Amino acid sequence: MSLGKQHRWKVLGAGVAANACFSCMVGGVPATAVYLRSSYQLSGSELGLVLGILGLGTAISEIPWGLLTDRWGDRPVLLTGLLSVALVLLLLAADAAHAPSATSLAIGLCAAGMLGSSVNAASGRAIMLWFQASDRGLAMSIRQTAVPGGYAMGALLMPWLASTYGFKAVFGTGAVLCLMGFTLVACWIHEPPVVPARSDAVRASPLGDRQVWRSAAAISLLCVPQFAVLTYAAVFFHDALGVGAMTVSIILALVQVGAIVGRLWSGRWTDRRNNRRAFLKGCAVLSTLTFGGLGIAVPLLDSSPVATALLLPAAVLVAGVMASVWHGVAYAELAAVAGIQRAGTALAMGNTGVFLVLFATPVAATAAVSHWGWGMLWGLCGGCALAAAALFPAVSGRSRTLAATP
Repeated sequence: MSLGKQHRWKVLGAGVAANACFSCMVGGVPATAVYLRSSYQLSGSELGLVLGILGLGTAISEIPWGLLTDRWGDRPVLLTGLLSVALVLLLLAADAAHAPSATSLAIGLCAAGMLGSSVNAASGRAIMLWFQASDRGLAMSIRQTAVPGGYAMGALLMPWLASTYGFKAVFGTGAVLCLMGFTLVACWIHEPPVVPARSDAVRASPLGDRQVWRSAAAISLLCVPQFAVLTYAAVFFHDALGVGAMTVSIILALVQVGAIVGRLWSGRWTDRRNNRRAFLKGCAVLSTLTFGGLGIAVPLLDSSPVATALLLPAAVLVAGVMASVWHGVAYAELAAVAGIQRAGTALAMGNTGVFLVLFATPVAATAAVSHWGWGMLWGLCGGCALAAAALFPAVSGRSRTLAATP
């Protein structure tokens, strides 16, 4: 099969679709938190576990999938992952239709996460192989728009499905979406006709590279504020501010729309200026300020009708967008540092930490809110962003040299 240069856009489209399908479930399940609590009769701690276990399943399987991607290639890994996730979601739909069980829900979501993590490293490696260095920041940012895009779709669609048709419709819809992604991958994702520079292929494994681990840790910490908004903003709006379910869905969707626009802009901007590391540090500092300010504002303003109706929801919206715009740039930089032929493993290392955070954040958020209130939760998010700012490596010749190579 002869594939021209323009085929890279089909590869990018299939990668975006694969990520969006999985992200719709990752973002949609937390958005149904109120309905999960009632439908499955979950306690507060059980709800936190269920909301996070999809991330735990993803985290523990990321590096194995990344290693398999570097060895086998992107196509077989993506096809295996998407098809198996669809089957697990169909089983969850059948369980929800007959005898919904919190245990089977947790096991099923964990399995879906373990299998769905295949789309993260594989789709990213395919895009890095097909695109030149001068376009990779934009390409990876476009790919990363699939995450907030899928989250937005899940935030709007899944609560409505849960309230109207139940969780059999939620999981059945997720299965259909994964099968659609499977079809696009089968049609479009192939290895490029020209393999990038062989110098990448002989590098040592990223698993032994301190700089890769440091960048992965910074990415993980900067995800804490994002996942706090993703998993607990709905509960915050409902329980603390008394905001209606439809308004909550709209606000969460707006966060993801803002993240999409921000990721596209940041990818193109950093490609032109070759300043990925400076941009990442700046995003971490701004997230520190926005979430720290929110943590201070909540206990001071929660008795004000204007604040609870307008100011605090708007602040969460702004903070949520700020915590979500940097992902494509971070993953492009992480893959460049590791070398393109090792990108699957490097991206999996980053995603392992990210999804461990996705698991831990709801559990920790439950404890923080129960003991100290919402202000402490948002303040802790600001502290994690500050730690990420310290961990992101300084601009160095190594980064600039890699950014200049194809």
